[in-house]
Amino acid sequence: MRIDIISALPSLLESPFSDSILKRAINNALVSLVIHDLREYGVGKHRQIDDYQFGGSAGMVMTVEPIYNAINKLKKEREYDEIIYMTPDGGRFDQPMANELSLKKNLMIICGHYKGIDHRLREHVITKEISIGDYVLSGGELAAAVVSDAIIRLLPGVLNDESSALSDSFQDNLLAPPVYTRPSEFNGWKVPDILLSGNFPEIDKWRHEQAEARTKQLRPDLFKKNQSS
Repeated sequence: MRIDIISALPSLLESPFSDSILKRAINNALVSLVIHDLREYGVGKHRQIDDYQFGGSAGMVMTVEPIYNAINKLKKEREYDEIIYMTPDGGRFDQPMANELSLKKNLMIICGHYKGIDHRLREHVITKEISIGDYVLSGGELAAAVVSDAIIRLLPGVLNDESSALSDSFQDNLLAPPVYTRPSEFNGWKVPDILLSGNFPEIDKWRHEQAEARTKQLRPDLFKKNQSS
């Protein structure tokens, strides 16, 4: 898989991809992740990428030309399954969407800033709009990093145990069950006996029951969705 991220502030994306699982995935060529500086496509001597809104109102808007030119340059090099724009009014990002996007070959992500991008890009160029929640960030970089992380960890070979991702929260519309590790007793707090029994069918049954119980208590909306699916 290849992910291209277009950003007005590419330095904001350096840290999320320079450690841990994502770094290993990139170093092992399991994913190619390229960050592009939108300023390189800016207009005029000052590489302008934003301007005032038509019709007045506060806040700047990212202009058409730099983003359009950046997208076109990349599209000449390869075909993209999706050209994604990170925006608070996009479709809500969730685990099923991460699963779906992890099956794609080439993704492009546009990071918005200010009041967003010129709407003509959304009408004619963007193929998918994604929000990571009902709140507003200073820019789309952190959101792009969240989406990329969720996708990359699903790729074959990225996790040491590939079955691990299948038991994450929100797979099958359930929260994950409680997890424990050594020591089996600490400060008088004991690990449930079933997890020490070695009876794996019963352990699987217990985990599923716990996942359902936690989902029903903490996310009744998700539990209802699980029951109807």
